Amino acid sequence: MTHSKYTQQPDKPKLLEQVRMLIRRRHYSIRTEEAYLSWIRRFILFHDKRHPKDMGKCDIEAFLNDLVLVRHVAAATQAQALNAIVFLYKQVLELDVGKFDDLRKSSKPTRLPVVLSMAEVMRVLTLMDGRNALMAKLLYGSGLRLMECVRLRVQDIDFDYGQLHVRNGKGQKDRVTMLPSKLCAALHEQLEKVRIIHEDDLSDGFGDVYLPNALARKYPHAGKEWGWQYVFPARKRSLDPRSGQERRHHIDEKVLQRAVKKAVLESNITKKATCHTFRHSFATHLLEHGYDIRTVQELLGHSDVKTTMIYTHVLNQGAKGVRSPLDAL
Repeated sequence: MTHSKYTQQPDKPKLLEQVRMLIRRRHYSIRTEEAYLSWIRRFILFHDKRHPKDMGKCDIEAFLNDLVLVRHVAAATQAQALNAIVFLYKQVLELDVGKFDDLRKSSKPTRLPVVLSMAEVMRVLTLMDGRNALMAKLLYGSGLRLMECVRLRVQDIDFDYGQLHVRNGKGQKDRVTMLPSKLCAALHEQLEKVRIIHEDDLSDGFGDVYLPNALARKYPHAGKEWGWQYVFPARKRSLDPRSGQERRHHIDEKVLQRAVKKAVLESNITKKATCHTFRHSFATHLLEHGYDIRTVQELLGHSDVKTTMIYTHVLNQGAKGVRSPLDAL
């Protein structure tokens, strides 16, 4: 049987769906997927819904410059928008748009990180309890980023060697950091609670968790194994936004963010402290105690020691080692 001219051809996916499909084939995180799609939508809307293939480098530069000159975004925000648009052109549309060396860059000054003193850390932590207190103590005691903490898996905790394995951290890098001995008992107690939740999920026909990259295809039953369960699971099961499968995800990071914000307010500390402030404080306090900067760099997972060097500026801010003349009076 020959195909007639009326034979239906499968519809080509719409542009944003093509982007989504390619991102998932590349195993990018769900957050990267959401961010890239958002920036591409904004780019298209900025140019009155023109198709990107009908635009070029000057149109891209106009959008990126508007972000800085009109919307006053940070340099990192502009860089993320650029990455999303370059991904669209190079990977999806297969068009070379060249380099963007003449973009207007954000002139916002680089701020020194907010750091709490050890006494202030204690004041905040004593105003927290339960799971939120345990997570905040991990942020400070291990130098974890917020998402590294909420994504922690059972197998990532090494009680025997007193360390935590951070997998797929920022930049998709793995590292090892310390596990404070003071938290071992609380973590054992937390894992017992998680085990009960996991066993209940299994008995209800669930118990499967999200696995990174292609592990789910390679090991189809691994998602139900104890070692892959989240240390801090969500209270309820929910539908996976990609697969549509019902499973128990990790806790929403906003829960901890709100708890920390509440504790900071109640402590009457005037610094604008957040969850990430615990990580800054971890690094600064290690340097104050004489640990070398290379060790702190490895614990934080920084690729370049220059990133870690900012904490030496925090150590020196204020007096800079100089005695005030007022104190000599």
